[in-house]
Amino acid sequence: MQDVWQHETGGYSGGQAGRLLLDARQDLRRPLTDADTLAAPARNAAYTRTAANEIQRQFHRLPNPDLVMYVFPHLAGTDPVPVPGYSTVFPLYQRVQYAMPGERLEDY
Repeated sequence: MQDVWQHETGGYSGGQAGRLLLDARQDLRRPLTDADTLAAPARNAAYTRTAANEIQRQFHRLPNPDLVMYVFPHLAGTDPVPVPGYSTVFPLYQRVQYAMPGERLEDY
């Protein structure tokens, strides 16, 4: 990799290709203006995570109602052991589903 770099840029000795590359880079660089300096905080604020925007969810959970099931008394196991009746709760859907941003806005 170093051989390729030195060949393409003229090496560390500052050959003609290296000088052209450096000149091209200098042409692309420009100093920041006052307008750029003043606009930077507002432009960066949209990407900055703060406590205020961290608590807002973009992907809201869709409702997943709980189902209550009653299991009647029964015998279980290889040696039939009596199991008393009981109630259990499980979600209707196996996975938690999420809405796309703006798809569902009402609270649930």
